Amino acid sequence: MGAEKKWLFTLFTAAFLSLIILMLTSFSCFTSPKPFPSLVQQGAHYPPAFAYFIAGGNRDKNRIFRLLLAIYHPRNRYLLHLGMDARDEERHELAAAVMSVPAIRAFGNVDVVGKADYVTYLGSSNVAITLRAAAIMMKLDGGWNWFVTLSARDYPLITQDDLSHVFSSVRRDLNFIDHTSDLGWKESDRFQPIVVDPAIYLARRSQIFQATQKRETPDAFKIFTGSPWVILSRSFLEFCIFGSDNLPRSLLMYFTNVKLSQEGYFHSVICNAPEFKNTTVNGDLRYMIWDNPPKMEPHSLNVSVYNQMVESGAAFARQFDVDDPVLDMIDAKILRRGRNRAVPGAWCSGRRSWWVDPCSQWNDVNILKPGPQAKKLEESVSSLLDDWSSQINQCQNSSEETQE
Repeated sequence: MGAEKKWLFTLFTAAFLSLIILMLTSFSCFTSPKPFPSLVQQGAHYPPAFAYFIAGGNRDKNRIFRLLLAIYHPRNRYLLHLGMDARDEERHELAAAVMSVPAIRAFGNVDVVGKADYVTYLGSSNVAITLRAAAIMMKLDGGWNWFVTLSARDYPLITQDDLSHVFSSVRRDLNFIDHTSDLGWKESDRFQPIVVDPAIYLARRSQIFQATQKRETPDAFKIFTGSPWVILSRSFLEFCIFGSDNLPRSLLMYFTNVKLSQEGYFHSVICNAPEFKNTTVNGDLRYMIWDNPPKMEPHSLNVSVYNQMVESGAAFARQFDVDDPVLDMIDAKILRRGRNRAVPGAWCSGRRSWWVDPCSQWNDVNILKPGPQAKKLEESVSSLLDDWSSQINQCQNSSEETQE
Protein backbone atom coordinates (compact mmCIF):
# COMPACT_ATOMS: atom_id res chain seq x y z
CA MET A 1 0.00 0.00 0.00
CA GLY A 2 2.84 2.39 0.78
CA ALA A 3 4.45 1.74 -2.61
CA GLU A 4 1.12 2.41 -4.37
CA LYS A 5 0.70 5.77 -2.59
CA LYS A 6 4.25 6.72 -3.46
CA TRP A 7 3.60 5.88 -7.14
CA LEU A 8 0.37 7.94 -7.18
CA PHE A 9 2.11 10.89 -5.53
CA THR A 10 4.83 10.83 -8.20
CA LEU A 11 2.19 10.65 -10.96
CA PHE A 12 0.15 13.57 -9.59
CA THR A 13 3.31 15.67 -9.04
CA ALA A 14 4.44 15.12 -12.65
CA ALA A 15 0.97 15.97 -13.96
CA PHE A 16 0.82 19.15 -11.83
CA LEU A 17 4.25 20.34 -13.01
CA SER A 18 3.28 19.63 -16.64
CA LEU A 19 0.13 21.73 -16.18
CA ILE A 20 2.12 24.62 -14.69
CA ILE A 21 4.63 24.55 -17.57
CA LEU A 22 1.77 24.48 -20.10
CA MET A 23 0.08 27.47 -18.44
CA LEU A 24 3.32 29.46 -18.33
CA THR A 25 4.01 28.70 -21.99
CA SER A 26 0.49 29.77 -22.99
CA PHE A 27 0.77 32.95 -20.92
CA SER A 28 4.11 33.73 -22.55
CA CYS A 29 2.58 33.26 -26.00
CA PHE A 30 -0.18 35.75 -25.22
CA THR A 31 1.97 38.36 -23.50
CA SER A 32 5.01 38.21 -25.84
CA PRO A 33 3.75 37.78 -29.39
CA LYS A 34 6.32 36.75 -31.95
CA PRO A 35 7.54 39.69 -34.01
CA PHE A 36 6.43 39.86 -37.63
CA PRO A 37 8.08 41.68 -40.51
CA SER A 38 7.02 45.27 -41.05
CA LEU A 39 6.38 46.17 -44.68
CA VAL A 40 9.45 47.79 -46.22
CA GLN A 41 8.29 50.73 -48.32
CA GLN A 42 10.49 51.80 -51.21
CA GLY A 43 10.43 54.75 -53.55
CA ALA A 44 11.09 58.47 -53.76
CA HIS A 45 8.78 59.28 -50.82
CA TYR A 46 10.52 56.87 -48.44
CA PRO A 47 14.02 56.81 -46.94
CA PRO A 48 16.78 55.49 -49.21
CA ALA A 49 18.13 51.97 -48.84
CA PHE A 50 21.72 50.78 -49.11
CA ALA A 51 23.28 47.59 -50.47
CA TYR A 52 26.35 46.72 -48.41
CA PHE A 53 29.09 44.45 -49.70
CA ILE A 54 31.40 43.38 -46.86
CA ALA A 55 34.52 41.44 -47.83
CA GLY A 56 37.07 39.66 -45.66
CA GLY A 57 39.40 36.71 -45.58
CA ASN A 58 40.72 33.99 -43.31
CA ARG A 59 39.71 34.44 -39.63
CA ASP A 60 37.57 37.48 -40.41
CA LYS A 61 34.27 35.80 -39.51
CA ASN A 62 33.83 37.57 -36.16
CA ARG A 63 34.92 40.95 -37.54
CA ILE A 64 32.44 40.73 -40.40
CA PHE A 65 29.61 39.70 -38.08
CA ARG A 66 30.36 42.57 -35.71
CA LEU A 67 30.45 45.03 -38.62
CA LEU A 68 27.16 43.64 -39.94
CA LEU A 69 25.43 44.25 -36.59
CA ALA A 70 26.88 47.77 -36.48
CA ILE A 71 25.34 48.70 -39.85
CA TYR A 72 22.21 46.54 -39.85
CA HIS A 73 18.79 47.92 -40.79
CA PRO A 74 15.80 45.97 -42.17
CA ARG A 75 15.50 48.32 -45.16
CA ASN A 76 19.00 47.55 -46.43
CA ARG A 77 20.49 44.57 -48.26
CA TYR A 78 23.75 42.87 -47.20
CA LEU A 79 26.13 40.46 -48.91
CA LEU A 80 29.05 38.98 -46.95
CA HIS A 81 32.07 37.46 -48.68
CA LEU A 82 34.77 35.42 -46.96
CA GLY A 83 37.47 34.74 -49.53
CA MET A 84 38.60 31.26 -50.53
CA ASP A 85 41.50 31.51 -48.09
CA ALA A 86 38.92 31.15 -45.29
CA ARG A 87 37.86 27.65 -44.29
CA ASP A 88 34.39 26.42 -45.28
CA GLU A 89 33.75 25.84 -41.58
CA GLU A 90 34.29 29.54 -40.94
CA ARG A 91 31.87 30.39 -43.76
CA HIS A 92 29.20 28.08 -42.30
CA GLU A 93 29.71 29.55 -38.84
CA LEU A 94 29.23 33.06 -40.22
CA ALA A 95 25.99 32.02 -41.91
CA ALA A 96 24.78 30.43 -38.65
CA ALA A 97 25.63 33.57 -36.67
CA VAL A 98 23.71 35.70 -39.17
CA MET A 99 20.61 33.51 -38.87
CA SER A 100 20.73 33.71 -35.07
CA VAL A 101 19.57 37.36 -35.25
CA PRO A 102 15.73 37.51 -35.07
CA ALA A 103 15.34 40.53 -37.36
CA ILE A 104 17.62 39.05 -40.02
CA ARG A 105 15.65 35.80 -39.96
CA ALA A 106 12.40 37.72 -40.34
CA PHE A 107 13.44 40.18 -43.05
CA GLY A 108 15.77 37.84 -44.93
CA ASN A 109 18.01 40.67 -46.14
CA VAL A 110 21.47 39.22 -45.39
CA ASP A 111 23.26 36.63 -47.53
CA VAL A 112 26.65 34.93 -47.24
CA VAL A 113 28.44 34.03 -50.48
CA GLY A 114 28.64 30.24 -50.51
CA LYS A 115 30.89 29.82 -53.55
CA ALA A 116 33.64 32.25 -52.63
CA ASP A 117 36.47 33.55 -54.81
CA TYR A 118 40.17 33.97 -54.24
CA VAL A 119 41.06 37.63 -53.85
CA THR A 120 44.52 39.06 -54.48
CA TYR A 121 45.00 42.40 -52.78
CA LEU A 122 47.05 43.95 -55.60
CA GLY A 123 45.14 42.30 -58.45
CA SER A 124 41.94 42.74 -60.44
CA SER A 125 40.08 39.98 -58.57
CA ASN A 126 38.88 42.73 -56.19
CA VAL A 127 37.00 44.39 -59.06
CA ALA A 128 35.59 41.01 -60.13
CA ILE A 129 34.09 40.19 -56.73
CA THR A 130 32.68 43.71 -56.40
CA LEU A 131 30.90 43.52 -59.77
CA ARG A 132 29.64 40.07 -58.85
CA ALA A 133 28.31 41.36 -55.53
CA ALA A 134 26.46 44.23 -57.23
CA ALA A 135 24.91 41.84 -59.76
CA ILE A 136 23.77 39.46 -57.00
CA MET A 137 22.16 42.20 -54.95
CA MET A 138 20.41 43.66 -58.00
CA LYS A 139 18.91 40.23 -58.61
CA LEU A 140 17.90 39.76 -54.97
CA ASP A 141 16.49 43.22 -54.27
CA GLY A 142 15.05 45.83 -56.62
CA GLY A 143 14.70 48.58 -54.05
CA TRP A 144 18.12 49.69 -52.84
CA ASN A 145 19.55 53.02 -54.02
CA TRP A 146 23.28 53.02 -53.20
CA PHE A 147 25.94 50.32 -53.17
CA VAL A 148 28.53 50.60 -50.37
CA THR A 149 31.81 48.68 -50.25
CA LEU A 150 33.34 47.82 -46.87
CA SER A 151 36.02 45.48 -45.58
CA ALA A 152 36.30 43.54 -42.33
CA ARG A 153 38.67 46.26 -41.09
CA ASP A 154 36.05 49.04 -41.36
CA TYR A 155 33.53 50.34 -38.84
CA PRO A 156 30.74 52.95 -38.95
CA LEU A 157 30.81 56.31 -37.17
CA ILE A 158 27.06 56.84 -37.61
CA THR A 159 23.86 54.83 -37.22
CA GLN A 160 21.84 53.70 -40.22
CA ASP A 161 19.09 56.11 -39.15
CA ASP A 162 21.71 58.88 -39.39
CA LEU A 163 22.87 57.75 -42.83
CA SER A 164 19.38 57.33 -44.30
CA HIS A 165 18.25 60.65 -42.84
CA VAL A 166 21.14 62.57 -44.42
CA PHE A 167 20.91 60.75 -47.77
CA SER A 168 17.16 61.43 -47.92
CA SER A 169 18.13 64.91 -49.14
CA VAL A 170 20.66 63.66 -51.71
CA ARG A 171 19.86 63.07 -55.36
CA ARG A 172 19.73 59.31 -55.78
CA ASP A 173 21.75 59.29 -58.99
CA LEU A 174 24.84 60.81 -57.33
CA ASN A 175 28.01 58.77 -56.74
CA PHE A 176 30.40 59.38 -53.85
CA ILE A 177 33.76 58.41 -55.33
CA ASP A 178 37.09 60.02 -54.52
CA HIS A 179 38.83 60.59 -57.86
CA THR A 180 41.49 62.54 -59.73
CA SER A 181 43.14 62.46 -63.16
CA ASP A 182 46.46 63.60 -61.69
CA LEU A 183 48.19 60.21 -61.78
CA GLY A 184 51.63 61.37 -60.65
CA TRP A 185 53.89 58.44 -59.72
CA LYS A 186 51.00 56.02 -60.22
CA GLU A 187 51.26 56.38 -64.00
CA SER A 188 54.60 54.55 -64.13
CA ASP A 189 54.01 52.32 -61.09
CA ARG A 190 50.38 51.26 -61.57
CA PHE A 191 49.13 51.86 -65.11
CA GLN A 192 52.10 51.26 -67.41
CA PRO A 193 53.29 47.93 -65.92
CA ILE A 194 51.46 44.80 -67.08
CA VAL A 195 50.47 42.56 -64.17
CA VAL A 196 48.60 39.25 -64.02
CA ASP A 197 46.34 38.22 -61.13
CA PRO A 198 46.46 34.39 -60.76
CA ALA A 199 43.26 34.46 -58.67
CA ILE A 200 41.38 35.01 -61.94
CA TYR A 201 42.40 31.65 -63.41
CA LEU A 202 44.06 29.45 -60.76
CA ALA A 203 42.23 27.29 -58.21
CA ARG A 204 44.74 28.22 -55.55
CA ARG A 205 45.93 31.43 -54.01
CA SER A 206 49.00 33.09 -55.50
CA GLN A 207 50.52 36.55 -55.70
CA ILE A 208 50.37 38.70 -58.82
CA PHE A 209 53.32 38.69 -61.17
CA GLN A 210 54.55 41.50 -63.40
CA ALA A 211 55.71 41.35 -67.00
CA THR A 212 59.13 42.72 -67.92
CA GLN A 213 57.70 45.07 -70.55
CA LYS A 214 55.49 48.10 -69.98
CA ARG A 215 52.73 49.62 -72.10
CA GLU A 216 51.89 53.18 -73.02
CA THR A 217 49.30 55.14 -71.06
CA PRO A 218 45.95 54.83 -72.91
CA ASP A 219 44.77 57.67 -75.13
CA ALA A 220 41.41 56.10 -76.12
CA PHE A 221 40.11 57.06 -72.66
CA LYS A 222 41.28 59.12 -69.70
CA ILE A 223 42.49 57.29 -66.60
CA PHE A 224 41.24 58.41 -63.20
CA THR A 225 42.31 57.04 -59.84
CA GLY A 226 41.33 57.43 -56.20
CA SER A 227 40.02 55.63 -53.13
CA PRO A 228 38.80 52.04 -53.66
CA TRP A 229 36.01 52.60 -51.10
CA VAL A 230 32.94 53.88 -52.90
CA ILE A 231 29.24 54.67 -52.55
CA LEU A 232 27.78 54.11 -56.02
CA SER A 233 24.27 54.72 -57.33
CA ARG A 234 22.17 51.84 -58.60
CA SER A 235 21.80 53.50 -62.00
CA PHE A 236 25.57 53.69 -62.50
CA LEU A 237 26.08 50.04 -61.52
CA GLU A 238 23.33 48.99 -63.91
CA PHE A 239 25.30 50.83 -66.60
CA CYS A 240 28.47 48.93 -65.61
CA ILE A 241 26.83 45.50 -65.51
CA PHE A 242 23.85 45.54 -67.89
CA GLY A 243 24.39 48.62 -70.05
CA SER A 244 24.64 48.32 -73.86
CA ASP A 245 27.54 50.80 -73.96
CA ASN A 246 30.80 48.87 -74.33
CA LEU A 247 32.84 51.34 -72.24
CA PRO A 248 32.58 49.41 -68.92
CA ARG A 249 33.65 46.16 -70.59
CA SER A 250 36.49 47.76 -72.55
CA LEU A 251 37.89 49.35 -69.40
CA LEU A 252 37.42 46.09 -67.49
CA MET A 253 39.64 44.35 -70.05
CA TYR A 254 42.30 47.02 -69.61
CA PHE A 255 42.14 47.10 -65.80
CA THR A 256 42.45 43.30 -65.63
CA ASN A 257 46.20 43.85 -65.99
CA VAL A 258 46.52 46.93 -63.76
CA LYS A 259 47.99 46.83 -60.28
CA LEU A 260 45.39 47.77 -57.62
CA SER A 261 42.71 48.08 -60.29
CA GLN A 262 40.03 48.77 -57.66
CA GLU A 263 41.62 52.21 -57.29
CA GLY A 264 40.90 53.10 -60.90
CA TYR A 265 38.22 50.99 -62.58
CA PHE A 266 34.97 52.62 -61.39
CA HIS A 267 36.66 56.03 -61.35
CA SER A 268 37.67 55.75 -65.01
CA VAL A 269 34.35 54.30 -66.17
CA ILE A 270 32.25 56.99 -64.54
CA CYS A 271 34.47 59.88 -65.65
CA ASN A 272 34.59 58.68 -69.26
CA ALA A 273 30.83 58.14 -69.51
CA PRO A 274 29.08 61.39 -70.62
CA GLU A 275 25.82 60.44 -68.91
CA PHE A 276 27.48 59.85 -65.52
CA LYS A 277 30.56 62.08 -65.28
CA ASN A 278 28.48 64.92 -63.83
CA THR A 279 27.14 62.69 -61.04
CA THR A 280 30.49 62.34 -59.26
CA VAL A 281 30.77 63.77 -55.75
CA ASN A 282 34.49 63.84 -55.01
CA GLY A 283 34.65 62.15 -51.61
CA ASP A 284 34.30 58.68 -50.11
CA LEU A 285 32.99 59.69 -46.63
CA ARG A 286 35.75 57.63 -44.97
CA TYR A 287 38.02 58.65 -42.11
CA MET A 288 41.61 57.44 -42.57
CA ILE A 289 45.04 58.61 -41.41
CA TRP A 290 47.86 58.29 -43.94
CA ASP A 291 51.60 58.75 -43.87
CA ASN A 292 53.01 61.54 -46.04
CA PRO A 293 53.76 60.33 -48.65
CA PRO A 294 51.12 57.61 -48.20
CA LYS A 295 52.14 53.97 -47.81
CA MET A 296 50.14 50.96 -49.01
CA GLU A 297 47.83 51.00 -45.97
CA PRO A 298 46.53 53.76 -43.65
CA HIS A 299 47.36 53.80 -39.95
CA SER A 300 45.46 51.53 -37.58
CA LEU A 301 43.02 53.65 -35.56
CA ASN A 302 42.79 53.53 -31.77
CA VAL A 303 41.42 55.44 -28.77
CA SER A 304 43.99 58.23 -29.20
CA VAL A 305 42.17 59.46 -32.32
CA TYR A 306 38.60 58.82 -31.13
CA ASN A 307 37.71 62.50 -30.82
CA GLN A 308 39.15 63.26 -34.27
CA MET A 309 37.01 60.48 -35.77
CA VAL A 310 33.85 61.70 -34.06
CA GLU A 311 34.37 65.26 -35.25
CA SER A 312 35.38 64.29 -38.80
CA GLY A 313 31.83 64.01 -40.12
CA ALA A 314 32.74 60.75 -41.90
CA ALA A 315 30.30 57.89 -42.23
CA PHE A 316 32.89 55.12 -41.88
CA ALA A 317 36.46 54.75 -40.63
CA ARG A 318 39.31 52.36 -41.38
CA GLN A 319 41.36 50.54 -40.49
CA PHE A 320 40.96 48.87 -37.10
CA ASP A 321 42.85 46.02 -35.46
CA VAL A 322 40.84 43.05 -34.24
CA ASP A 323 38.61 44.02 -31.26
CA ASP A 324 40.53 47.23 -30.62
CA PRO A 325 39.08 49.02 -27.53
CA VAL A 326 38.13 52.02 -29.68
CA LEU A 327 35.45 49.84 -31.31
CA ASP A 328 33.83 49.38 -27.90
CA MET A 329 33.91 53.17 -27.45
CA ILE A 330 32.13 53.65 -30.78
CA ASP A 331 29.56 51.03 -29.81
CA ALA A 332 28.90 52.61 -26.42
CA LYS A 333 29.02 56.32 -27.24
CA ILE A 334 27.80 56.57 -30.84
CA LEU A 335 25.92 53.43 -31.85
CA ARG A 336 24.47 52.55 -28.41
CA ARG A 337 24.93 48.93 -29.41
CA GLY A 338 24.95 46.03 -26.98
CA ARG A 339 27.25 43.04 -27.35
CA ASN A 340 26.16 40.74 -30.20
CA ARG A 341 23.19 43.01 -30.94
CA ALA A 342 22.20 45.22 -33.84
CA VAL A 343 22.33 48.98 -33.47
CA PRO A 344 18.94 50.11 -32.09
CA GLY A 345 17.05 52.44 -34.41
CA ALA A 346 13.58 53.90 -34.62
CA TRP A 347 12.41 50.54 -35.98
CA CYS A 348 13.26 48.69 -32.73
CA SER A 349 10.32 48.55 -30.29
CA GLY A 350 11.56 46.21 -27.54
CA ARG A 351 12.38 47.54 -24.10
CA ARG A 352 16.12 48.09 -23.68
CA SER A 353 17.70 46.04 -20.90
CA TRP A 354 20.73 43.84 -20.36
CA TRP A 355 18.70 40.66 -20.99
CA VAL A 356 16.36 41.89 -23.76
CA ASP A 357 17.48 42.97 -27.23
CA PRO A 358 15.35 46.00 -28.19
CA CYS A 359 15.63 44.99 -31.85
CA SER A 360 14.10 41.55 -31.25
CA GLN A 361 10.77 43.35 -31.69
CA TRP A 362 9.95 46.11 -34.13
CA ASN A 363 7.38 48.56 -35.43
CA ASP A 364 7.44 50.54 -38.67
CA VAL A 365 10.86 50.07 -40.32
CA ASN A 366 10.30 53.08 -42.59
CA ILE A 367 10.68 55.68 -39.85
CA LEU A 368 13.99 57.24 -38.80
CA LYS A 369 15.36 58.76 -35.62
CA PRO A 370 18.72 60.40 -36.36
CA GLY A 371 21.18 61.02 -33.54
CA PRO A 372 23.84 63.68 -32.85
CA GLN A 373 26.29 62.28 -35.42
CA ALA A 374 23.78 62.93 -38.21
CA LYS A 375 24.48 66.66 -37.96
CA LYS A 376 28.23 66.15 -38.49
CA LEU A 377 27.62 63.82 -41.44
CA GLU A 378 25.14 66.29 -42.90
CA GLU A 379 27.77 69.05 -42.77
CA SER A 380 30.30 66.85 -44.58
CA VAL A 381 27.84 65.84 -47.28
CA SER A 382 26.66 69.44 -47.72
CA SER A 383 30.25 70.59 -48.21
CA LEU A 384 30.85 67.90 -50.82
CA LEU A 385 27.60 68.77 -52.59
CA ASP A 386 28.56 72.44 -52.65
CA ASP A 387 31.75 71.50 -54.48
CA TRP A 388 29.77 69.23 -56.80
CA SER A 389 27.19 71.89 -57.66
CA SER A 390 29.98 74.37 -58.43
CA GLN A 391 31.72 71.68 -60.55
CA ILE A 392 34.92 71.79 -58.50
CA ASN A 393 37.02 68.64 -59.07
CA GLN A 394 34.17 66.95 -60.91
CA CYS A 395 35.81 64.50 -63.34
CA GLN A 396 38.19 67.16 -64.59
CA ASN A 397 41.46 66.56 -66.36
CA SER A 398 44.58 67.44 -64.41
CA SER A 399 45.19 70.45 -66.72
CA GLU A 400 41.74 71.79 -65.93
CA GLU A 401 42.37 71.26 -62.20
CA THR A 402 45.57 73.30 -62.47
CA GLN A 403 43.69 76.15 -64.10
CA GLU A 404 41.31 76.21 -61.14
